Amino acid sequence: MHSAKEKLSNVASAAKEHVDIYKAKAEEKAEKATARTKGDKEVAHERRKAKEAEAEMNLHKAKMEHKAEKIHGKQSHHLHDHQPVGTAAPIAGNAVPTYPLGGHAPAHHHKS
Repeated sequence: MHSAKEKLSNVASAAKEHVDIYKAKAEEKAEKATARTKGDKEVAHERRKAKEAEAEMNLHKAKMEHKAEKIHGKQSHHLHDHQPVGTAAPIAGNAVPTYPLGGHAPAHHHKS
């Protein structure tokens, strides 16, 4: 279950990265169209490259978070420290039995 959730989250993050890259390219095109000098066009290109790198970094960060959620989800089931019923040490002065109250006491025999 956690693997499927992680994969879907990764796919969604990858799709977001592709959208961010597309937006960066569109913004570069618009900036180049309004640029008056070659320097302005180079700045627009560098800005696009920076936005693409940021989108890729965000993708890797999201994937890392998804992996952490998967690992945390698996470990949370094992972190609870439960004792089996009937194994708790009795408290001094307490008359409550340690065996399950709904069942038969240990070594209880029925006579027929």
